[in-house]
Parts: sequence; C-alpha cells; structure tokens
Amino acid sequence: MTVPLPRTAARGGALAAVAVLALSACGAAPDTSTSTTADGKNAATAASAADFGGLDALVKAAKKEGTLNAIALPRDWANYGALIDGFQKKYGIKVAVENPDGSSQDEINAVTSRKGQDRAPDVLDLGSSFALSAAQQGLLAPYKVASFADLPEGQKDAQARWYNDYGGYISIGCDAKRVKTCPTTFADLLKPRYKGQVALNGNPTKSGSAFGGVYAASLASGGSFDDIQPGLDFFAELKKNGNYTPVESTPATVEKGETPISIDWDYLNAGYADEFRSKGVDWKVSVPSDGQFSQYYSQAINKDAPHPAVARLWQEYLYSAEGQNLWLKGYARPALMTAMEKAGTLDRTAAAKLPEVSGTPSFPTEDQQSKAKTVLGQGWAKAVSG
Repeated sequence: MTVPLPRTAARGGALAAVAVLALSACGAAPDTSTSTTADGKNAATAASAADFGGLDALVKAAKKEGTLNAIALPRDWANYGALIDGFQKKYGIKVAVENPDGSSQDEINAVTSRKGQDRAPDVLDLGSSFALSAAQQGLLAPYKVASFADLPEGQKDAQARWYNDYGGYISIGCDAKRVKTCPTTFADLLKPRYKGQVALNGNPTKSGSAFGGVYAASLASGGSFDDIQPGLDFFAELKKNGNYTPVESTPATVEKGETPISIDWDYLNAGYADEFRSKGVDWKVSVPSDGQFSQYYSQAINKDAPHPAVARLWQEYLYSAEGQNLWLKGYARPALMTAMEKAGTLDRTAAAKLPEVSGTPSFPTEDQQSKAKTVLGQGWAKAVSG
C-alpha cells in the first residue's frame, strides 16, 4: 500500500465553470440569526457538531444559511469539482467559489480584509505553512470534525484550528511530445537540453505547491528541513543557465507549450495526464528520487465566517469517507487514508492508481516551515531575477 500523505499558485488553466462571489467595495455584516438554535447554541462558537446539538441540528442550521463562501478551489485541483457537486447535491447548499486560481496567501488576505462582511470566506484550504501562519494570526476557529481522533498525530493542530486534508509528493510533469527525454530528477533539470522549459506553478512565497518545489530542490541539493537555502541556490542556477522560466505553469500553459516541464504535486500532474490525453498531450509524471518531498494541505474555518454552520458542515463532509475517497479519486492521498484502510471504507481501486513512491515520508516541523518561509521571503526574488 502506498504510504498516505499536499496546493497553491495560479491554479488555473482550462477550469470548468464555478460560481463566483460578486465583488463589491463593501459587504453587509452577516445575519447570525440562522446560525443559532432555539436553545441559544451558536454555530460560530461550536467546537464540534455535538456542541451544536448533533449533526442533524448542524444540517438544519446550515440549510437555513444556504451558502458556503469558498475561495481558491479549482474544480480540477484534487477532484474539488466532484467534492463541490457532492456537497451541493447532498445538502442543497450552494457552494460559491471566488478566485479559483488564487493562492494560499490570497485566502488569508481575503479573511483579514473582509472581516465582518458577508462576502468573507467561510472556509480555507491552505498550504500547511500558511495554515500555521493563519492560526498564529488568530484567524481560525477551533472545530473538531467527527473523525478528528482518527487523524494522525502531527497532522492536526492541538486546538483543532486546522488539520490536514489531502497530500502528495512533489513531482516532475513533462510533455513527452515536446521534450525528447523527460527529466526524472532535479539533477536532470540542470542539463542544457531543458533551456527555457522548467516551471513552477506559482511564487513560493505565496504558493504552497511552489514552496514544496523549492523544499524538494533543497533536499536534492544537500539541504534539509532546517536548510532550504540550497533550494534557492538550485533555482538561481536554473535561472542563470536559462532553464527556468518565470511563466506560472497551468494546464493552459502546458497545452500551449509554454511550460513543457512543470514541478508540481503528483496528484495535480497525474490529474493533468488524464485531462491532456484527450487533447493529444503525452504528459509523463515522475517523483524525483533525489528530492522526495511530501506534504499535506490543511482545512480551516474562518473565525468570523459569515455562514458558520455551513462552514462546519463542509468540514464534516470533507472528512467523511465519501469526501476523503473523492480526493483519492483525484490522485491525492487523504489524511484519513490509514484509518479508512483499517475500517474497510477506502476506495482501493482509486488507491491503486496513485503514483508509485518508495520509502516512508517525513515532514518539516512548524518551526522548520516558518524558518523556510522567512528565508524564501528574503531571497526568492533575488534568486530568480535578471
């Protein structure tokens, strides 16, 4: 069984249509009356479904609220389209997705800039380092889903302000029709034959996936979780020799031939391979053995969510067997994968299609990620400028 185990950048490209929140100069304060039960229990302060009187009570309140404000959830990212459709069908609640191509930092910015407004995001899906930052800023609401105890230790905040949802490994995607010999390691990417072809799918100071790409390059270049500088040096060299392109990789740029080699999560590259096949693109995916970096993304609820009951019900859905298996069908490794395998609820057919990886993954600590973000913030622009 593949060891279970992570998103963000300009995540666009040929995305299916999603509902978009109307942007206005200001928004009204949310109406909290629909989020309070007859006996005075408030969804905005409920730390579990039990706190609100049980799941049925939460569903009833959520249906009254009627809408989930989501942000930065592309339909072709880890099968989010199926998750959104499944939630809407199950509960009859509209999911409105703003800025589907946004980054983790964009999500945090939306929370802080729209506090108290009815158009603020209810929920967040963040790169793990960004989830830590949001928690430190006091932006997240504590909430334990029913399956919280089954989440592995180290993959959840002790206060339940965030917990991991789905993950994967940094991989190298390659258009085999445009690239004669596809690279399979970070060392390969430095070869002259790949001039102007190597891309990330975002800026690592804002994007969880690009952040992971630099961390993986560091591990491949003699660095460690405590030292991401070799990753910066790697991209500086890649830029100097002309192999790095600043174009942010998306399905659209791949189809146009602008980013024939893309460093991205394996579940995204694997999903793109399916998408591209019908368009005549032969997209090969490999997890580099010299820079094996894995990580999860994290779910969180905005402390000031305008629809607090829906926000909590969305989390319950994502961490149900149905929700976790939908991520799995999108080639992402769900956080509850081990528990579901033991319980017999795991979709084994979908699990068998995951990109093959050997060894046991390890993850950087909160302190290591915070330090790495600081180093990137200080040195990324200089590394790839010129």
